[in-house]
Amino acid sequence: MTHQEPGRSGARAEERPSKLHDDGGSMLPERAADDTDQGWGEPAGGNDAWLLEQRPPHWD
Repeated sequence: MTHQEPGRSGARAEERPSKLHDDGGSMLPERAADDTDQGWGEPAGGNDAWLLEQRPPHWD
């Protein structure tokens, strides 16, 4: 026997429309503060150019 809350039609959560307004923006930051270069104790700017230079030729 399943339990239903009063006023619920039995629809699963993914089938019910969301009551939150989706304006396209995220409520959460893209990255946590600890996952930034400064959070890891590294200088800002990154090393993307160096990593692309070191990419093995068989990855292309």
